[in-house]
Amino acid sequence: GMFIKPEPEELHAVPSSESTSSTPIIKAEPSDSKPNLSLAPDVKNIKPEPEPLHQQIANEPMLYQLYDSADDVLYTPENALQTGLGMVKTLKARIDKLQLGSKLRKDVWLRDIDSLLSQGAPTTMIAVCGATGAGKSSILNSILDDNIVPTSGMRACTAVVTEIAYHAAPTINADVSFLSETEWRQELTVLLDDLMDEDGNLKRTTDLRSDAGVAWHKVHAVYPSIAQESLIHMTVDQILARDKNIANVLGTTKKISAKNSTIFTQEIAKYIDSKDQKRGEKKDKKDKSHPSDNPLMSMLSKDRNKTTKKKDNGPALWPLIRQVNVRCNAQALSTGAILVDLPGVADANAARNSIAKDYMKKCNCIWILAPITRAVDDKTARDLLGEAFKIQLMSIYDAHTITFIASKCDDISCSEVIPALGLEDDPELEEIEGRIEQYKEETAELKEKKVDAESWMKTIDKQLKQIRAFLSEYQQHKTALENGETFTPKLTATTHKRAQSAGKKRKNTRGGKSGSPKRHKSFGDDDDDDDFEIDDIDDDDSDAIHVDDDYEGSDEGQGSDEEEDDEEEQEEVDGEHDTQDELEEEVTAEVLQAKIGDAKEAIKVAREQLNDSRQVRKDAIDALSNLKKKEMKAQRDKNAFCSLKRSEFSRDVLKEDFRVGLKDLDDTAAEERNPDAFDPTQNLRNYDEIDLPVFTCSSRDYVRITGQVKGDGDPSCFSNVEDTGIPALRQWCRQLTISGRSRAAKQFHTHLKTFANSVRVYVDGIGDVTIADRESLRENWESAPQGGQGMYDDRMVSKELMDSRFFTMNNNLSLKVDAHGEPIGVTPRLVKEFGAHVETCVSDLQDLFRDGLEDKCQVGATNAAESAVQHVDEFAGSMHWATYRATLRRLGSWRRDLNVELLTPFTRNIASSWSTLFESDLFASLSTGITLCINTLLADVEASAAAGLKDRVHAQSSVSQEEARLALGRTMEVVRDALGKEQKEISRCLAPHVQTELADGYHLALEERGKGSVARQKAVFHNYVDTYKHSVFDGGAEILMGRLSAAAETIGKALNESLRELAEKTEVSLAVLWEGTQDDPGQVRARLQLIQSVSEMLDQLAMWSKAAEKVSTTS
Repeated sequence: GMFIKPEPEELHAVPSSESTSSTPIIKAEPSDSKPNLSLAPDVKNIKPEPEPLHQQIANEPMLYQLYDSADDVLYTPENALQTGLGMVKTLKARIDKLQLGSKLRKDVWLRDIDSLLSQGAPTTMIAVCGATGAGKSSILNSILDDNIVPTSGMRACTAVVTEIAYHAAPTINADVSFLSETEWRQELTVLLDDLMDEDGNLKRTTDLRSDAGVAWHKVHAVYPSIAQESLIHMTVDQILARDKNIANVLGTTKKISAKNSTIFTQEIAKYIDSKDQKRGEKKDKKDKSHPSDNPLMSMLSKDRNKTTKKKDNGPALWPLIRQVNVRCNAQALSTGAILVDLPGVADANAARNSIAKDYMKKCNCIWILAPITRAVDDKTARDLLGEAFKIQLMSIYDAHTITFIASKCDDISCSEVIPALGLEDDPELEEIEGRIEQYKEETAELKEKKVDAESWMKTIDKQLKQIRAFLSEYQQHKTALENGETFTPKLTATTHKRAQSAGKKRKNTRGGKSGSPKRHKSFGDDDDDDDFEIDDIDDDDSDAIHVDDDYEGSDEGQGSDEEEDDEEEQEEVDGEHDTQDELEEEVTAEVLQAKIGDAKEAIKVAREQLNDSRQVRKDAIDALSNLKKKEMKAQRDKNAFCSLKRSEFSRDVLKEDFRVGLKDLDDTAAEERNPDAFDPTQNLRNYDEIDLPVFTCSSRDYVRITGQVKGDGDPSCFSNVEDTGIPALRQWCRQLTISGRSRAAKQFHTHLKTFANSVRVYVDGIGDVTIADRESLRENWESAPQGGQGMYDDRMVSKELMDSRFFTMNNNLSLKVDAHGEPIGVTPRLVKEFGAHVETCVSDLQDLFRDGLEDKCQVGATNAAESAVQHVDEFAGSMHWATYRATLRRLGSWRRDLNVELLTPFTRNIASSWSTLFESDLFASLSTGITLCINTLLADVEASAAAGLKDRVHAQSSVSQEEARLALGRTMEVVRDALGKEQKEISRCLAPHVQTELADGYHLALEERGKGSVARQKAVFHNYVDTYKHSVFDGGAEILMGRLSAAAETIGKALNESLRELAEKTEVSLAVLWEGTQDDPGQVRARLQLIQSVSEMLDQLAMWSKAAEKVSTTS
């Protein structure tokens, strides 16, 4: 008999064949489940009995985390996608164990699984533009928080695109791709032309700003052994044949992987460093920067002449680089942002120029960098934004499209900014300047204190030396007396004071010519005098001066100085009324011992005072050091204050300039569309709502504060890392990806939920349905028998339908056909009906393109033809003759693109109609028609069902309808994106067409040589354009319309394929009504496991949805 599954809500263990009694564990079923559909048991409430099914599930590793409630979910789009992928893998593992009755179901389910698994987090491509010297590399490295972006002298000469993306690996990887031989051959041709004048002579190549200088710099880097004189006589083939190793590099991609940025920089430098970047560079410096152990350089120089001069360091590869792709583990990029460094330097290589233009088309956002000193200038923003305006802003403005970054904010002059912005009376600035002034005053006081302490230390030091000399002589004198020897004192030969003379004036106590009375006053019997003299030496200027004099004399050890002193002292003595004879006393050992004791005491006191002075000096130095730090901090605060005020002002100026520039563009376009109705006083949009994101950054101070770069000193402006603007810019980089990531996560979960429900409905089955009722539905609606084994021969199917592009069913499926050989069933019917709608859609698109654009294109072509000759003459007259020739050599595309400029009247005439056409919903009627087809079919299926089966068919039709609606929505989104990209490509096909059409004219003009050739070149090109102008631009109009018509056909083919899959998906959804399930024990077990997994997933998905809503509400 038929196996009837128990309801999983009451299921605790898989029932055995003998008994189904068990204690039920009730789990709430999801809100969208039908009463008749079984749900899985709660895996968390399984008891540890040895039940095989639950043991098996428990032992399998979980590929996603389970939560108990939405509050526990840590929602981010990345986490949501990661969890969803884990669920899909779990689902796939369960489905693989099922024996699906229908191959069609298997194909459709596998397609759904592959689609889900291939959905990753979307990327947001950001083009970073800025002129040389704007600080772009430093800003990028600050955002990445590592020194990853390659910088080198090559930047001045070439325009290599560097793409930087995220990967989870800890290494930094890069792919360096090189030009193909064809691309390098084309560039060499142009470079050789740049090197020669019209007489075939070599131009001056020392100026790297000139075309000839750039050309020589590049060619010499790759072929260093070829001299200039030889080069101009060689053909491109001869140059290429000169080094086979260079030829082998062309067209290849070198891979780099490094564990840190230091190694990465060294590795990539082998490819991008410009070897002879500076003229006159020292040889040993070159040798150092290009080690001989470089394996790539060794490979490239195997066949080089061994006797080459030392200065020839072998070929460099930087001129051959096509593009660099870097992948690193930078958190700023972890949410899908891809930074693309687009140098603003014009390049002779068409391939690199083409890459840069392609990135401008592909990029979702554009960042424009300029130093803040330039950004403040009036109207600078509009000039810098230039083309970005025209490319991105002619349609609906997106606040994320363009970001302006003012760099080098640490480059500040407070004396200029304060008066310019009127900040003199700002309280915050006054407080900072008050601190600076206070620190300066304290610094002056401390410096004076330090000088005094040093002077006092010097004085004490001199006194100590003097005292020690006296002490030594006293000790020698005493020893001599004790030994009965004769001793003649030199420093201490003087009379000795009597006890009763202690109260007399010092000048009355001086001795004769043989000694200095000044010395005695410091080291004599009068201890009070000694202390006073030492303690108060700072205050007693005359004594201090005399001590110095004495010190100098005693140090010299010469009699002449002493005699001079003695003579001066004698003059004083002559004027005294008391005689020395009365004061003399005998020098004894006891007297000398007393003198020794006094001297030792004086040394002790002097040492203490010296230590005190040293401490005072040290304290002053420490305080000065702290004050210097405080003053530097205050000055940084002042710099930061002025910089932040300037940034605030600059932001306002840039935002307003942006609004004005946008209005100018809008007004210009409106006037061109309808000059008679144009009213400049009417705003075409609310410009007050336009808010250009502007970031003011200092990468230099950021890396100094964070220590990213060693040995770069302290920050010059900012103390707070937030004030550098880098953290805010990094957060903006992440924020730009939020909308895309959130949308992708939501779509992924919706797709997964729909698929999981579809799987559950099939596995659950539809309950007790008679075989006759099932077979009736199968007969009418199944397009291929279960198992793929056909009841009918393929030859019975009509050849017309089998050959039809609308019907490409899997060849392994045998189709059921009616008596006339026409396929029957859900899929063939829907495919046929969908095909008719697609045909109508393609036809309607072509009509829309024709009606909306054909006339505009013809008028535009006429306008362009009429103004072409005049513009060619103005173009030629607006530049130096050498630049004009360089432009001719590059087929009109050099520093300016003549081909694009000639098309301006054309593109201007169609711009408005073009944007209006492609902004409209071109697929609304198709979507409506497809939905109607599906609804009609579902109604027919329901009508054909037996009476007892109608409710179940109706319920399943609702499920199928919802699945079809979501699938159709995804298809329409893909098709709209495809058309959007296609129309962008088509809109840019005109310039290459014009360049191709005028190529002969460029070449003819270049053939003019000799005297007067410049004028003849201009005349030749003038005449060529005048002759072919109508065919050039009319041909452009035809190509444009032809490309649009072809695009409609391409979209039609893509629609047919997607809608065929939708038809199959609809049949698989309905097929649960007639397909049976396997009843063997293994399949029963597999179905129960699948039901349990699906129910668990749906519960978890519901929690993730609630968590997403909560995050969306709070943000």
